[in-house]
Amino acid sequence: MKALMIYLREFHAASVVVRLLLAVLAGGAVGYGRARKQRNAGLRTYMLVSIGAALTLMISVYEHEMLSGQWAWLTDVADVKFDGTRYAAQVISGIGFLAAGTIIGTDHQQVSGLTSAIGLFAAGALGIAAGAGFYECVLIGLLLIIITMECMKPLEVGFKRKLRNITIFVEFHSIDDVSTISDTVKGLGAQIFDIDIERTEQEGDEPPSAILMLKLAREQSSHSAMLSSLAELECVYAVRELIS
Repeated sequence: MKALMIYLREFHAASVVVRLLLAVLAGGAVGYGRARKQRNAGLRTYMLVSIGAALTLMISVYEHEMLSGQWAWLTDVADVKFDGTRYAAQVISGIGFLAAGTIIGTDHQQVSGLTSAIGLFAAGALGIAAGAGFYECVLIGLLLIIITMECMKPLEVGFKRKLRNITIFVEFHSIDDVSTISDTVKGLGAQIFDIDIERTEQEGDEPPSAILMLKLAREQSSHSAMLSSLAELECVYAVRELIS
């Protein structure tokens, strides 16, 4: 096994194939979960980012090998200086530009695509590691990325629901009902940090609405209890918690 790892760390046709296959599999493993959830960046995007990063770094390795061998005369004639790390740096910059395109603003002051963006960055890093022949890093990094992106979401949501801070979106009958809603919130012992009125009048099928940022009382840390109390008001059409 040790001899095989040493062999694959060398730069030749077999190691090129293994590195590219590992890069595309790693990118595909990360992208599969995102594609299954129908996120902005899907399976092919992650695979292409990873394999593109691996190709870029292997081009760097190839040039280094050639300048040390068949092209060695160029270093003497043209005083060629080579820095392979610049390739990886440009990959990171390019992925940052690509990832920014997956971040979009949605309704109610929320942002979507942050996880997809950092996932593309991570897939690119996996590709760089695969292209460099750092196989252990790829496998361990892939495992940790999948655990973080696929398994931590329920834990994160559960943790946020236990916090005293809560952001609520409410649709109501009339703008005058804001005072009724705020009085109900205060009556439950919650503190109102901010009320952002989104719509003051009926717009088509959409009634007036607002976003409330609250801090629940210590004796009432249940988010569902607050939502239920607001939902029972006759003036409220709909209410839900906003979780980023």
